[in-house]
Amino acid sequence: MNKIRVGVIGLGMGKSHLKNYKANANVEIAAVCDMNKELADTIAKEYGVANVYTDTDAMFAKEKLDAVSVVTPNKFHSPLTLAAIDKGLHVLCEKPMAMNTAEAVEMKKAADKKKVNLMINFSYRFSPMSYALKKTVDSGVIGPIYFGRTVWHRRLGMPKFGGWFGQKALSGGGPLIDLGVHRLDLALWLMGYPEPVSVSGSAYNKIAAQHAAKEGKPFDVEDCACGIIKFATGATLMLEASWALHIKEKEHMITSLYGEKGGIVQKNTDGGYNFTAEIYTNEDGLEFTKTLDQSRVPVPTPQDEFVASIMEKRKPMADGEDGIKVMKILDGVYESAKTGKEVRY
Repeated sequence: MNKIRVGVIGLGMGKSHLKNYKANANVEIAAVCDMNKELADTIAKEYGVANVYTDTDAMFAKEKLDAVSVVTPNKFHSPLTLAAIDKGLHVLCEKPMAMNTAEAVEMKKAADKKKVNLMINFSYRFSPMSYALKKTVDSGVIGPIYFGRTVWHRRLGMPKFGGWFGQKALSGGGPLIDLGVHRLDLALWLMGYPEPVSVSGSAYNKIAAQHAAKEGKPFDVEDCACGIIKFATGATLMLEASWALHIKEKEHMITSLYGEKGGIVQKNTDGGYNFTAEIYTNEDGLEFTKTLDQSRVPVPTPQDEFVASIMEKRKPMADGEDGIKVMKILDGVYESAKTGKEVRY
């Protein structure tokens, strides 16, 4: 089979996509695109890409592509994805899928109509530990999950402070839509992506606002948010995310899920990006704590999975339907925080 010809749009965070595509023998990186010509030229040279663009319309018109990665500020996820789909291209879109649920639904409808794959880069699924956790849950070891908590807090870490992340018109929100989206997807994936029926939430801007005022930088999103999600299955999930919170660790990530037969807890260690996971069960009247063995679990990168789904003509993991459910919950937390009322679906 011929190689999949891929273009990457947005080269700030797009470098991670390029790295993984370059390692895939079934991919030809045909073009890159970024409004910053100097950045585009530098990265194209680094990855050996001959065709460089600052305009996506020009890239779509001149290049014979099969697929693109959309790795831009959140505001542009939907319009660029729709433009690519209109050209008949498969799309791997960075998280969050869109600025809101309405945009996400439009993106999926367009992909379905054109019969192309739309995958969302929920990258925290794609680790040996996450795969091992999924296998454990799906085997029934902990039983049906009825309660959970999924968290990503930072002591002080606003990304590119003063840039687009902190401007609602470009980002759609703060740490909830930036960090919380990862932990939310991981929890939902492990739970089998149940249908949300209600959301209650709160949002705050207590610490980052002080820094923004002191440094004269724009910042009009939350620095901390939380929500309680109830599902059609009867399960409940608590969601928390912050860029600025008075905690001990630099980064605190934990996802805890509890079922009728046991529980699982995945958390980061030493305030960094290494993780451990444990399983807790009661067996024959005895309590067991087991450390998850992830050493022999083969895992593709998100880009590998995206390319494989195209070549195998199947739906990708983390497809548009999952993205819509995530956006629905994020929208619900923000709406509930704004109105002080529960949002029901």
